[in-house]
Amino acid sequence: MAQNIYDNPAFFEGYAQLPRSVQGLDGAPEWPALKAMLPDLTGKSVVDLGCGYGWFCRAARELGAADVTGVDISEKMLARAAELNADPQIHYQRSDLESLTLNENSLDLVYSSLALHYLPELDTLFARVQRALKPGGSLVFSMEHPIYTCATRQGWLTDDNGERFWGVNHYQDEGRRVSNWLADGVIKYHRTLGTTLNALIRAGLTISEVNEWGPTQAQIDAWPALAEEAERPMLVLISARKAQ
Repeated sequence: MAQNIYDNPAFFEGYAQLPRSVQGLDGAPEWPALKAMLPDLTGKSVVDLGCGYGWFCRAARELGAADVTGVDISEKMLARAAELNADPQIHYQRSDLESLTLNENSLDLVYSSLALHYLPELDTLFARVQRALKPGGSLVFSMEHPIYTCATRQGWLTDDNGERFWGVNHYQDEGRRVSNWLADGVIKYHRTLGTTLNALIRAGLTISEVNEWGPTQAQIDAWPALAEEAERPMLVLISARKAQ
């Protein structure tokens, strides 16, 4: 089972203070780019893997989805999602994504935001997603970019000229990384971008778009703290489709 760090009280309390927790998708600067990757959701069946507070579940319904299921390993996250939502067409399910079962040919969209870097491998999940998607169905997800995850010590460094840069090393050394973010001992998994893309191909999915996300100038003007995200990609957004 993947680490359930979101039920750690210190982590959960820290996460609750983040803009994306307080403001929902309006506090997630990558959301406009992710939203542009989505197919038409009118009347569609959707699953959100690692749904957290359920912000995307509600957005999917607003975009016309007929039924939405949010899946998360965290009891605290699911309890908060249930508090924020009373829509009878949104259902929440507690499950580890490593052992998740999905009905074959049942879904139009599988979505995931910032969850898949907590899984030690993706081949199994992508194969299950491919089977669960209806012909022509889509997988849209975001995860931490491997340039961000690769170093054993994630952070900004300063060169001899005093210029700040992001350290990149151990890029080809895939596997477990431990960071102290909101709580000590947060376990994530680094994999190269090629590994992720090839896992999608092996699963029989066709890659539609890859966005090594960075903020727009308008976003930086509105939220100056985002300027550092233009210096290196922190996130990668990917969409893929099952053949018709």
